[in-house]
Amino acid sequence: MGFACGIVGLPNVGKSTTFNALGGHAEAANYPFCTKDPNVALIPVPDDRIDALARIVAPDRVVPTSIKFVDIAGLVRGASQGEGMGNQFLSHIREVDAIAHVVRCFEDPNVIHVDNRVDPVADVATIDTELILKDLESVEKRLERAKKLAKGNSPLEKAAIALCEPLAAHLDSGKPARTFAAPDDPHSATVLREMWLLTAKPIFYVANVSEAALADPFADRHVQALAAHAAKEGASVVPISAALEAQIAELDPADRPEFLKSAGLSEPGLHAVIRSGYELLGLATYFTAGKVEVRAWTIKKGWLAPQAAGVIHTDFERGFIKAEVIWWEDFVALGGEARCRDAGKLATEGKEYVVRDGDVMHFRFNV
Repeated sequence: MGFACGIVGLPNVGKSTTFNALGGHAEAANYPFCTKDPNVALIPVPDDRIDALARIVAPDRVVPTSIKFVDIAGLVRGASQGEGMGNQFLSHIREVDAIAHVVRCFEDPNVIHVDNRVDPVADVATIDTELILKDLESVEKRLERAKKLAKGNSPLEKAAIALCEPLAAHLDSGKPARTFAAPDDPHSATVLREMWLLTAKPIFYVANVSEAALADPFADRHVQALAAHAAKEGASVVPISAALEAQIAELDPADRPEFLKSAGLSEPGLHAVIRSGYELLGLATYFTAGKVEVRAWTIKKGWLAPQAAGVIHTDFERGFIKAEVIWWEDFVALGGEARCRDAGKLATEGKEYVVRDGDVMHFRFNV
């Protein structure tokens, strides 16, 4: 399953440094537009549960689940009109499912800011304005087309008018599409999907702070301002120090725990970024656990057992019979499948079972 989280922000806020620390490979330099094309990396999702399962099973291999991160070049004021290669960059945002907006929350005279000041809320407003203007253009074009086609009494085009007129007003007031209450009907949903609106995508903010601010990031005035802005649209803020994360990424894995301890961290800050992207996309994880491998599988929250089985192979979904399910904590506490079966902790579930985040599953199928 391909789920992509795009990393956006103004130039020189730490986007590419963050992406590289995640495990990607993008050019990072102290000047605008050093990133011209999107860089893509498939990043493992940190999950203590898979490690706990592996300790019980001792498999030949352990395969975590992953999420795709896309480093999108820095946007600038006027991007919606093509400034700074804006049209190209905006098209890259259309192709992702969610947005991680990296915002500069640190002072450093040696790092250029495109507007020569550090103001995270103003930076967010610059990006939001460009995305909203592009969306407004898309909605107005769709509205114009709907007005022409509605003369034929098409239910879809009439729904498009009813949707696009208030949506255009909403965007024109400076509000993103994700805060618009769209009519709850199939035609409106179709029109929204067709427009691929940039500001309809779910978003969270990555506050790039100084290493000194990591001890209590939400005490920093820049982070506080960003958090207050994010709260207005129900978005979360994840503080990291991209420069420190880059140092952690370069260390030998064996040396990282001691480095983290010296920095006062329990884990790399990027773990929270990865988890936030995963959760924002509405994803969940189930596990399979056998001697060959212990593996994590990505599904959408709310999926039924046959859909989850189909992630492994389409035959599993097509010929689904039943699923044997163990809660991961029971699997670990009791020491494996056999003991869970003996203790009555293994449940047999059918086609209507809603898979939980953390289920250990074994599928029975026939094709």
